[in-house]
Amino acid sequence: MSATQSPAKPIAQSAAAPTLPHAPHGVVHHGQPATGRYAGSPSQVDWSGLRGAFQRSALWTRFHHKRWHYVGIATEQCFVGLAMVDLGWTNTMFAYVFDRQQKKLLIDCAQDGLPGLTAQVGDRPAHGASSWFRHIGSSLRFEHVRGHHYRLRVDIRKGLQIEAEIDSAQAAPFLCAIGPIGDGGCAHSTVKSSALSITGSVRAGGKTFDLAGGVASFDYSNGLLARDTQWRWASAHSPTVGFNLQQGYFGNYENALWLDGQLILLGSVRFDFDPQAPLQPWDIHTDDGLLSLRFQPEGARQQSKNLLVAASYYIQPIGTFSGTVKASPHAHARRIEALVGVTEDHRSRW
Repeated sequence: MSATQSPAKPIAQSAAAPTLPHAPHGVVHHGQPATGRYAGSPSQVDWSGLRGAFQRSALWTRFHHKRWHYVGIATEQCFVGLAMVDLGWTNTMFAYVFDRQQKKLLIDCAQDGLPGLTAQVGDRPAHGASSWFRHIGSSLRFEHVRGHHYRLRVDIRKGLQIEAEIDSAQAAPFLCAIGPIGDGGCAHSTVKSSALSITGSVRAGGKTFDLAGGVASFDYSNGLLARDTQWRWASAHSPTVGFNLQQGYFGNYENALWLDGQLILLGSVRFDFDPQAPLQPWDIHTDDGLLSLRFQPEGARQQSKNLLVAASYYIQPIGTFSGTVKASPHAHARRIEALVGVTEDHRSRW
């Protein structure tokens, strides 16, 4: 299945890492997407003010408005990935726990819901965030509690319970990206966090993992997307270094490095790997020379769906990144060794 959606246009950036402007209150400015890359988060994501080439009917918007809230948790013992997804015409969730010592998934759950009834991805990415999925045997909720504090609760009858508190007080600035996509009147926004401190526990597969000392990160995405969309993605975080990388429909907007608390914009990224053998090493480079990494998968979560009117292919390998990153072209290269995170190869007709 090939994607028809053209990638975002490149955004110029200076050689030195500039201080980014603060995220605007909303994602629309004078009827157009408030295009740019920012530090922080918009208060609210509301596309109703789009005009001109971006103005569409309510029916079109219902079928093209896609929202998801993804949370990743990394410790020395495990990696947890979960998401609540609202596709407009349906909703879904997934949650998995990967045991890094045994190199295997302890649990992998996915469930589709009922439109407008079993899920909500709110319009507030950070302050006031509230995203949830509730259906037979499954309950997931990620919410802002107060100040810099967030709460994650997961209870899945198949054998997964998570109770966690997440704190962004000491974290580097969030990345906010807003922009048009291709020439079809589509637009997108996303807010990505760096490493967030976490406490709590995960119970899965008869084992209990203490999350203290680990890190959490989240990806809030909300946009009006084309029917065919694809991307490749990489994300990994520690208190001193982290990154978010995408090659696909929005990649030139959301490529970023967090280094010693500084948010640094990156250029276009290239993923070199074998899609037929995704558990072999991946080589990942940015065209500005600021990032050069090799990813060694330890295992993967994958899912394919074909619902006639919609289809998707998804694989998210879990593993470690090693290589170098730099704050600017002439800066000293920082060595990364065995930084735990994920890559992803995703194609959707939705």
